[in-house]
Amino acid sequence: MNYVSHSEAERQAMLQRVGAASIENLFETVPAQVRFPKLDLPKPLSELEVTRLMSKMAASNDDLNEYACFLGAGAYNHYVPSVVGHLAGRSEFYTAYTPYQPEVSQGTLQTVYEFQSMMCELYGMEVANASMYDGASALAEAAIMAVNVTSRSKVVVLHSVHPDSRALVRTYTEPQGIEVVVAATIEDALAALDNQTAALLVQQPDFFGTILDVQKLGDAAHAKNALLVVSSYPIALGLLKSPGECGADIAVGEGQPLGMHLSFGGPYVGIFTCRNEFIRNLPGRIVGQTLDKEGKRGYVLTLRTREQDIRRERATSNICTNEGLIALIATIYLSAMGKQGLRQVSQQCYDKAHYAAAAIAKVPGYELLDNGAFYNEFVIRCAGNRTVARVGAACLEAKIIGGLPLAEYYPEMADCLLFCCTEMNTREEIDTLVEVLANA
Repeated sequence: MNYVSHSEAERQAMLQRVGAASIENLFETVPAQVRFPKLDLPKPLSELEVTRLMSKMAASNDDLNEYACFLGAGAYNHYVPSVVGHLAGRSEFYTAYTPYQPEVSQGTLQTVYEFQSMMCELYGMEVANASMYDGASALAEAAIMAVNVTSRSKVVVLHSVHPDSRALVRTYTEPQGIEVVVAATIEDALAALDNQTAALLVQQPDFFGTILDVQKLGDAAHAKNALLVVSSYPIALGLLKSPGECGADIAVGEGQPLGMHLSFGGPYVGIFTCRNEFIRNLPGRIVGQTLDKEGKRGYVLTLRTREQDIRRERATSNICTNEGLIALIATIYLSAMGKQGLRQVSQQCYDKAHYAAAAIAKVPGYELLDNGAFYNEFVIRCAGNRTVARVGAACLEAKIIGGLPLAEYYPEMADCLLFCCTEMNTREEIDTLVEVLANA
């Protein structure tokens, strides 16, 4: 029998209480022409017919595996070991919900605790949380947290931070009256620091793949009693110094490269870590380890008030969801790869990008922008008849997902493409890319 929440008598009693003659009366404020639309739906199909229809429609999509992907800019094509899907797809993980009741959520709480521990080690920080939607929202929450910690009203953001992340920082902070200063250069950022600056927000490596001197930026921010917030690409930390080693006070990132397929843009998981002194200001959830009355190890949500969920006027953050499944995927991925595996992946990303950049730069009509040391992304400027549009068309024809045109984000770089290499790119693919660019 289907479950019906209310009986007819109960519905009539509720209608009488609110003074409505019928359920239809409740919708009288909706314009009549759109009030009860009649849907022109096709005839019903059997399960077999639906399967055939959906398979036919799915066949019209291109398969990413048939393309060589050189696109990054925030979402990265990394290899995902098969163990990740097998473990994360188990029903006890796949269907688990928010762990409000620790007595029935020990498995979920433990996986989140392990995730936090790994993020602390990876980012070189003392405390990590869970529940961030993605890397961009983690950066925005970090900006707000810095304002709350310092009681200041301004944040300075480097122009080389991902444009989407900068936009989200502005979206989060503008209603709260927080001033956001976007600095075009490092020199401009340092000049903008003053006694009203809560934090300096930087990305490592930055949107263009450039490796920054984060220690220098941190020293400058701390000289003004401001915090340093670093958004780091987690795979790069297999090679680069961690944000904690470079003096970051808050370090965030996007967890997608840690075992998540590209998946049409989500769901992803945000990484959020900080120094221990700021633990009470941390948004999201914190899972702690404790002992029960019998001395057995247990896990609980800790050091976080429910005000962040239910009392908006007193909340320091209103994030109260839990990206637990994606956090679990990242935890399994890091466990499977280990320190050496992560370092090998990171090294391959670095080496292949430098091989590709050097080869492309030798082709007449292309210039590698010299922004300093870079990791796995680099900017190529097109010249003469080698336009961005022609290069893009030639790449697609050769089943290559080429570089990202930068005109939308940086109008002054309308003739530039942002290329990315990961461990997924073979030498043959890179050589083919160079050949296609040469003939474009």
